[in-house]
Amino acid sequence: MVSSARLLRVPPVERGLTLGDFLVPIRVSEHISARVRNLMLVAIGTLLIILGARISFYLPGNPVVPVTLQTFGVIFTGALLGFRRGSAAAVLYLALGAVGLPVFAWDADVGRYGAGLATIISRDEGRWVLGATGGYLIGFVIAAAVVGRLAELGWDRRFGGALAAMVIGEAIIFALGVSWLKVALDLPVTSALEFGLWPFLVGDVLKIVLAAAVLPFGWWVVNRRPSDR
Repeated sequence: MVSSARLLRVPPVERGLTLGDFLVPIRVSEHISARVRNLMLVAIGTLLIILGARISFYLPGNPVVPVTLQTFGVIFTGALLGFRRGSAAAVLYLALGAVGLPVFAWDADVGRYGAGLATIISRDEGRWVLGATGGYLIGFVIAAAVVGRLAELGWDRRFGGALAAMVIGEAIIFALGVSWLKVALDLPVTSALEFGLWPFLVGDVLKIVLAAAVLPFGWWVVNRRPSDR
């Protein structure tokens, strides 16, 4: 297992800091507790994921998994907020959807944005039923946590490191999403890949590159605002 020391790409004194720590100006932070500030950032991260889900549509020939900006929101939130806050934002997103708020991607079967625990998993006549896209949703939490941890270690300070972190996050989401899809719909591997991976690769490459470019630029801006640090 690779140790954190080998993964560390910033001086130890900066370890654990992410761009999210600079979103709230010092003059505002001085009047609120650290807990309130962190809750605000988690809420912002959850909102980013919800907004990503609002941009969703189905490709011709693929009525199973929609194209969305959720994955961009998840990996960007993880990098922005770090391990705990990033994963908390993703968990909060899932919790809001599970209790019935329409925060998931557009569901063509019901003609509205998805909601309810059944989107992930449900119980029917004594057996568990997996929602077709539930694996992607579970993957959001793990991906946000992993990308967040890499950001805390400084991977998001340079384009190459940010790109690698984004790729890892996307790989986690698709690995869980496609595997879950295969089991949920009892598909052969080729069909699961056809519906759950191949149509999204080009778009997700663009998302990854965009996120990997924005993060170092954000640090460049932060480093030129010493009065706010």
